[in-house]
Amino acid sequence: MSNSPLYQPPAGLELVYVDEHIAVANKASGLLTVPGRGEDKADCLQSRVTAALGLALVVHRLDMSTSGLVIFARHSDAQSKLARAFQERKVEKQYDAIVEGIVTEDEGTVDLPLRCDWPNRPRQMVCYEWGKPAITRYKVVERGAKVTQVHLFPVTGRSHQLRVHMQAIGHPILGDELYGDPTLADSLCLHARSLRFDHPATGESIALQCNRH
Repeated sequence: MSNSPLYQPPAGLELVYVDEHIAVANKASGLLTVPGRGEDKADCLQSRVTAALGLALVVHRLDMSTSGLVIFARHSDAQSKLARAFQERKVEKQYDAIVEGIVTEDEGTVDLPLRCDWPNRPRQMVCYEWGKPAITRYKVVERGAKVTQVHLFPVTGRSHQLRVHMQAIGHPILGDELYGDPTLADSLCLHARSLRFDHPATGESIALQCNRH
């Protein structure tokens, strides 16, 4: 059923790739990846994929405010193999972002350890004493008068990593309600545009991309 033109997913769900082992969906900004606490947080990308296809096991997540590609496993063996691939940093990820200010360097790397800012959860913070290693590469795409469009390449996958790293170098992501000025955009300008990974069953290299809703 992979990318079949005959398959029409339900409203509110954009499936980018589907076969008997995995499903990849394009999550909208403002939608949870997995259910939260309480009945009002039951609607999420995982529940929508499950309703459409059956079993959908979590492999990784995106922040609620972040849009873009999310992989789900359709059985436990695929889940364990994909989880291992993420853990071993074998999944290539590219995000599109618009950040405040003018990024002067054409490209660079942010290497700052992160941990939870417990009194202000869910905020994360840079911490050299207790933080876990976190690395993000960035590349400038276009500079505007007051903002910069960048590609972001997370090497690690810490919570809120891209958002905290860009804030830490003086360029919060536009529309970030936790680390920037949420009035500068209608929503967080961060989109998980592309993924490249080895298929958990066939070993084939899979490269996917999607545009923001």
